[in-house]
Amino acid sequence: MTQPIPIDTSAVEVMSPLDSAFLRLEDRHTSLHIASVAIFDGPPPTYSEVHGAYTAKLHLVPRYRQRVREVPLRLGRPVWVDDPHFSLRYHLRHTALPRPGSEGQLRDLVGRLMSQQLDRGKPLWETWVVEGLEGDRWAVVSKIHHCMVDGIAGTDLMSLVLDADPRSTVNATPLPPLRAEPGPVQLLLSAATSLPGPRALAGAVRGVLGHPRRTAGQAVVTAHGALSYARLARPAAASSLSGPLTPHRRWGWTTCTLDDVRTVRGALGGTVNDVVLTAITRGFRELLLSRGEAPDAHAVRTLVPVSVRHDGGRGAFDNRVSAMVAELPVGVVDPAGRLAAVRKEMGRLKASGEPELGELLTSVAVLAPAPLLSLGLTGVFRVPHRHLVTVTTNVPGPQRPLYLCGRRMREYYPYVPIADRVRVGVAITSYDGVLAFGVTADEDSTPDLQVLLDAIGTELDDLVALAVG
Repeated sequence: MTQPIPIDTSAVEVMSPLDSAFLRLEDRHTSLHIASVAIFDGPPPTYSEVHGAYTAKLHLVPRYRQRVREVPLRLGRPVWVDDPHFSLRYHLRHTALPRPGSEGQLRDLVGRLMSQQLDRGKPLWETWVVEGLEGDRWAVVSKIHHCMVDGIAGTDLMSLVLDADPRSTVNATPLPPLRAEPGPVQLLLSAATSLPGPRALAGAVRGVLGHPRRTAGQAVVTAHGALSYARLARPAAASSLSGPLTPHRRWGWTTCTLDDVRTVRGALGGTVNDVVLTAITRGFRELLLSRGEAPDAHAVRTLVPVSVRHDGGRGAFDNRVSAMVAELPVGVVDPAGRLAAVRKEMGRLKASGEPELGELLTSVAVLAPAPLLSLGLTGVFRVPHRHLVTVTTNVPGPQRPLYLCGRRMREYYPYVPIADRVRVGVAITSYDGVLAFGVTADEDSTPDLQVLLDAIGTELDDLVALAVG
């Protein structure tokens, strides 16, 4: 009797349900990459120096040499496979700003780069080395698709290339050989093997039955979360903050010190995140007022991603996030009142079970048949979400100076993608004692982005004045 020929599926890594949703959410008006902009002291290194620094770390992030393949007939989730034609020179790019090399020119460049989608036929990342920034500075713009990493893991990836010691030397590390691309049969087998078998399902059942008290507690929390999410059935009031998007993006930043935020927190109460959301609330309030719209007539609902990494974000490069939906109190007039309203809202959300429900849904999605899951997730994300107005994500960053090719990174700014009808998104990160707000906007509908950025800074100044007064 002829023995079947074994087929190797080790070269195939199946994408998680959440990652595949991020991949399939993209359309001609939506680019789902996250990004960062790092500004360094000059003079800039040569391209060869930067190339060497990245080459030395590539073996630590195999995903950077992998591309996405679809399973035939979409019978399974997309998979990661090695790109046999990988070339670092394609992904590591070099450009320069025209004189005078102002920060405004850098922001415009970032907006243009973020308006362009990543090539699906190659690993989904690009890094741009930008020379010519005024003040004898240069920048690195890092761009990576959201299906590869979430914000927490993205910070870890950046830290792999950066050094804590300016005297660190680059040691050449041989890269492991790339595996041959799988054929259609291997891809179909990956779909079959990605589903949990009877043993895994039995283990899940035993876990539920073996811990009835814990299971009951989780059921109560997730039921509470479902009731909390139910309020979103009521659409947010229409405003200029929501609507159809173009493919083009506008981007800017503003900053404050972590010491100032801690001063506000110590004197007025709340968390760092409460203070940050209060400043963003002022930004949206002023943006509405400048457009002749009444803030108190609008519920500015923001999606707040929450990390559900139980490993502290180390050692994994897929997405492990859930979310809450907060209502920003844009109708409140004074800074102290806004902070109090934000604290109350965030307290309600933390007790609501929304993050636990989101984590449960993404976990259960692994058990769904791939074609149904694909249709379901794509449908959910494609339906216009008129209950959301913006997205706000806060990712802590390193609090020590970092270096690339011996040059100190002075500033670090985040970029968050926007999608569906969300015209403005805010990302916050910290680095070396500074809190940076990176704001992404649809270019055509938000020419007045600076109004929001200025108002964030003004609110922080006002809160500090209240705290020390």
